[in-house]
Amino acid sequence: MTDELTNRRLKAGKLPPDLLASFLSDLDPSSASKRLLLGPGVGEDAAFVSFGSTTLIAKSDPITFATDRIGWYAIQVNANDIAASGGTPKWFLGTLLLPENEPASTARDIFNQLHEAASELGITLIGGHTEITVGLPRPIIAGTMLGEAAPSETVTSSSAKPGDEVILTAGIAIEGTAIIARESKAELLAIGLSEEEINRAASFLDSPGISVVKSAQNATSTGHVTAMHDPTEGGLAGALDELARASNTGIAINTDQVRIYPETISICDALELNPWGLIASGALLITATPGGSERIVEALANSGIESNVIGKITEPASGLISITDGISKPLKTFERDEIARLYSS
Repeated sequence: MTDELTNRRLKAGKLPPDLLASFLSDLDPSSASKRLLLGPGVGEDAAFVSFGSTTLIAKSDPITFATDRIGWYAIQVNANDIAASGGTPKWFLGTLLLPENEPASTARDIFNQLHEAASELGITLIGGHTEITVGLPRPIIAGTMLGEAAPSETVTSSSAKPGDEVILTAGIAIEGTAIIARESKAELLAIGLSEEEINRAASFLDSPGISVVKSAQNATSTGHVTAMHDPTEGGLAGALDELARASNTGIAINTDQVRIYPETISICDALELNPWGLIASGALLITATPGGSERIVEALANSGIESNVIGKITEPASGLISITDGISKPLKTFERDEIARLYSS
């Protein structure tokens, strides 16, 4: 019999969650170290390992879509997952793969970007690997971030409960908007966007920015966070699906409460992309104890971070629901990130 997986061809982007879940289900829990507090799972942002009075938090993430400032990106997105897990990002290892015949100045620039981002967040570069690799079309960097937290301060994606309120910081598709503006400026100009609008979108990397470290730290300080998740590939829709899978719940979202920046709308309309499925670093999903969202939103506002309640956690049988103008329907999710659809066949 032909292996079903042999005939299933994978497209650029994350491994589909159903496939990942099936592979992870084959892992033998009895073989895990007793110090492993949180292992691999769909929707979980990082792994937790006990060191007694402290918990080590570990995360790995590559930069594959962007070519501009990829060293800076690698630090930021890996730090986000540590922070979304309740920890402080502290140590970073990077694996840098460069195409053959790449100018040596590219490696220098990426190292400078790593140092810049590490300095911004108080992170120490502790090692990694560099290599010139056959067959690469562009530089690729994969990073591993280590952080720590007190055992009582760790936060998972699986801890959301029905009745919890769902908060979103900033707006959606910040990262995707910036990447497209930086990587496809000529195309955007050709289809009618103004240079001023494209430049504003490109600046989204820094303002509102793709870091959620400050957002996560301010939210957890209130004591009302039940779960957090960092939306990346798959956009907000993918992050909501992952959160629901991890916590075995449903989620109901009021779409009119989800902020989408005008520049994002312009770019997505021009390229026929859906911002709900566009890579979304810069936003943070937070679930709060019933009634606790007001304290979290206030704490974030006091630090200059915009946020609002966009929905509620529901019973698992309810599934993922979007509510627009009072009308409920299943929330659309995406087979792969919209940016992968844009930049691959």
